[in-house]
Amino acid sequence: MAEEHRTSLGAPIPGSTEESQGHPDAPGLPGRLPERGATRVMRELLPAIEPERRLNDWGRSERIEGVFDRTLLEFFYRYWFRAEVEGIKNVPADRGALIVSNHAGALPPDAAMLAKAIREEHPNPRPLYITVEHFFKGYPGFSMLIPKIGGVAAHPANVHRLLSDEQQLVLVFPEGRKGTEKLYRDRYRLRRFGRGGFVEAAMRAEAQLVPTCVVGAEEAAPVFGQVDVLRRLTGLIYFPITPTFPWLGPLGMLGYLPAKFKIRFLEPIDTVELGGVDAGDDKALVQTLAQEIRAQIQENLHDMLAKRKSVWLG
Repeated sequence: MAEEHRTSLGAPIPGSTEESQGHPDAPGLPGRLPERGATRVMRELLPAIEPERRLNDWGRSERIEGVFDRTLLEFFYRYWFRAEVEGIKNVPADRGALIVSNHAGALPPDAAMLAKAIREEHPNPRPLYITVEHFFKGYPGFSMLIPKIGGVAAHPANVHRLLSDEQQLVLVFPEGRKGTEKLYRDRYRLRRFGRGGFVEAAMRAEAQLVPTCVVGAEEAAPVFGQVDVLRRLTGLIYFPITPTFPWLGPLGMLGYLPAKFKIRFLEPIDTVELGGVDAGDDKALVQTLAQEIRAQIQENLHDMLAKRKSVWLG
């Protein structure tokens, strides 16, 4: 008689004598079909392939970004903020460049409006990658959405790869979190630009620097106060008091006022002419250029505010 083969758990191996003759406890029943392998079972649990799904190496999704662009961004850009753009041709059409802008307001919409302006107004529309702080990783749903719509962790290696290797446009806010924590009474007063890391990154990548001014964001999402006790209790990076938050709950952070947006792209600075990669090690030059860019943005903000007749009408 042929020797029966069993697995370590006592079940017959497919194709063995017992498997072909049926189970001994159930005489007369036909032999069982061979059990499916674990790999085949797990493969059936995978979600179906989405032919329209398009992701690049940074996790950017054309599908999700397109939905946002056609719905929320189109509405805010065209009808709510009624954005006006100056100097769009100062944004390079085909080489790496760092867009350096002022930044303020509770959950400010300025980054999205800058990306939309380049996409809509530039003769050669290009995607804009937005550097974001690492603390966004602590918010599960938000951290998954950020890379899909163009957000990239603010790390020198990421910025260098985008500017040098891929020749992309990258948006940076040198004021950082201090800009978004700024109170309404301090609107359009630029904070320090740190140690000039953005200038060093542009020099090492031999990319252009494009100083940029945004007017309207600080009235669209004004911050009237900060509550440190609630910040500690909720675990948020800051707990702002705005016209809609916390009164309307989490959605209050998106309750923007219809302030008129004006965006001005200034004359680009070519870092190759300043020495390029070699000049990136010159800390004095880096700091000096960072302060000059800050002063240039501040001066143009004052000019734009002086010409503005109304917060809501421009």
